[in-house]
Order: sequence, then structure tokens, then C-alpha cells
Amino acid sequence: MLKAAVAGVIGFVLIFIEAMIVMKLKGYETIEFGGLSPFINVWAMNFFFIYAILTQVTNWYINKQELNEDNSY
Repeated sequence: MLKAAVAGVIGFVLIFIEAMIVMKLKGYETIEFGGLSPFINVWAMNFFFIYAILTQVTNWYINKQELNEDNSY
């Protein structure tokens, strides 16, 4: 549940970071997302991207802790 909340917030922030990058590269002053539906589609794509990264980081951290516990003699 915490991963979903964090992914939702970071996914939303990523939209603005991506928009700023595009504006700087293309020399635009504003970006038109084309309505609410495309904006939500971009947010959903970012949400699942961040959720997948957080899942892998969580698994890595759990496995790292298990290895540290197994190697402590």
C-alpha cells in the first residue's frame, strides 16, 4: 500500500520533470497535454514504472538483509 502511494506521488512529479525536459530541449514555453485523458495516461505509465522500480528495490533490500543475517557467524 505504501509503494502504491509513493509511486502515485512520484509518478505525478515525474510528469512535470518530463515536461520541463521537453520544454528545455524543444524551446517551448508551455506544453499542451491534450486534455485530461492523455495526462492520466502519462501519469499511469509513470506510476507503473515507479511501482516496478520500488518492487525491485524492496526485493533487493529484503534479500540483502537475509544475506547479512546468514553470513553473521
